[in-house]
This record gives sequence, structure tokens and C-alpha cells, in this order.
Amino acid sequence: MLKIRFKDNKYNAVWLVEPKITIGRSATNALVIDDPLASDVHMEVLVDNEHLTLRNLIPTQPVIVNGQAVTGACELKPDDQISLGRVELVVIDPKREAKIVAEESANVTQLRTPQVTGWSLKAHHTALANRIYPLKETNVIGRSNDCDISLAAAHLSRRHAQLQIIDGMLFVKDLDSANGTFLNGKRVAEARVRRGDELRFDALTFGVMGPTDDMAKTTVRKAPVKPDVPEIKPRPAREKASTPTRASSPNRSAAAMQPQPASDNVKGRFGLIFLGVLAVIVITTLILTRK
Repeated sequence: MLKIRFKDNKYNAVWLVEPKITIGRSATNALVIDDPLASDVHMEVLVDNEHLTLRNLIPTQPVIVNGQAVTGACELKPDDQISLGRVELVVIDPKREAKIVAEESANVTQLRTPQVTGWSLKAHHTALANRIYPLKETNVIGRSNDCDISLAAAHLSRRHAQLQIIDGMLFVKDLDSANGTFLNGKRVAEARVRRGDELRFDALTFGVMGPTDDMAKTTVRKAPVKPDVPEIKPRPAREKASTPTRASSPNRSAAAMQPQPASDNVKGRFGLIFLGVLAVIVITTLILTRK
């Protein structure tokens, strides 16, 4: 369903309902227009679904449709403009108009949304309540309302400094300010700024928040070099000692494995000789006795 409204007033529209609506100065009309050239009921719009026909009921006072004078009837379509005296009307399709408004709002929102760069300034001054300022690719800091970051500080220049991001790196440039731009306590005209640095514009101090220098690079961690240590082989498992037999005992085996002193060997030999001589004497004595 279509509508008709005043061109300069989007919120005062009338639905074009079947079978028709009337337009004129009289309060009985669906759309009341206030112009000296308008009659009480000056025109009507015949409605057949979305097919519209405009009829001028006062042929002596033409109605202008899209710049053409109409004294009788003509077809109307969305976006057609109708004029009578100083009054301007327009036929609209609410669905299409709502879509256009939504697209325009989306475009405005997109333009107002700052580009995400990963860089920002965090205020260290108590007057700014630790506020964080996201940075676009190019930012002007100063006292003027036209600056991207406007700060109401008495000794700050109107356009104090510029912050620019080039290839992911942040640079600061002093714009000939009266009281200077300072990076980590040192006054600079132009310098590269890194994450964790401190920027000061006159008496306002900010901490720099941003990505690391090599955030786009993938680092490969080197394996630690092992020192040269001689290889230690594991000891073989000891075999279990066999169960000692009756003929041998652990003590004898141990004694037999120990070396005997030389004096003990000599004494043993003389003992054997003595026993042999003694045996010979005894045997000889027995033989002589029997004879």
C-alpha cells in the first residue's frame, strides 16, 4: 500500500486506501492543504490496489505533476511529485522508503565507526579519568573541536600533534605546538612510538597501547643444544648365584679363591714328609718284630 505526504514532512503521511482519497482546504479531506490557490476539495486520488489515478476537480487551477500541468486526470506512481501553489506533495512506497532510510543509517554508522588499528592512548591525567582513546590511521590531537581527539586543556595548542599509523607502526609528529610534544620525557618533532611508551602533550600524559612490533611474524623457537656428555651404558643384571651343593660351601669357595701365604705352603710340605718317614719306621719295626 502506498502513501502520499508533504515533501518536507516525512512524518505527516496519508495512506492511499480504496476507493479514493480527497485533497483540499476543507477539513473533511483526507489530506488538508493550506494554500490560497487550493479549493475546498481540489483533487482526488482514485485507488485500485496499487494503481493510482489523480483527478483534478478544478480544471481552471491546474495541478503540477512532475513539472507537467494536469487539468484532467493522470496516472500516479511512487516518487511522483505533486504541486499546487506553494504546497508540494510526494507519493511514496513505505517499504522502499524504509529500506533507503536503513541503508543511509548504515552508511552513516559505518562512516562514524573508527577504523580498528589496534592502537590507542590511555590517559594518565586524573581530569580525563583514565579514558582510552582508540586511534584511527590518522589522528590530530588538540584543543579545537575539529580535532579527532579534542582535549580541553588551557595550554594545549588548537592543533597540537598528529598520530599516524603507517604499515602497522605508530608515528607522532608535533604540529608546531607552543608547549611541545614529549616521548618518554624527551621533546620530539617527529618520532616512532612503540607499545608501552609514554606520550605527553603539554601537561597531559598518555600511555601507548598497541600491538607488538613483530605481531605479523611467526617466530620459530630454536631447540636447545645438548652438551657433549659421554654415553653411560646400563650395567648388565647380575646372574643369580647357583644353590651351593653339599660338597662345596660358600665359605670354602671363598677361602679357596683367596691366595695362600708362602710360609703356609712350606710348612705343609714338611709335614707331609715327616708323616711319610714316620710311616716307614713304623712299618719296618712291625716287620722286624714278627721275625
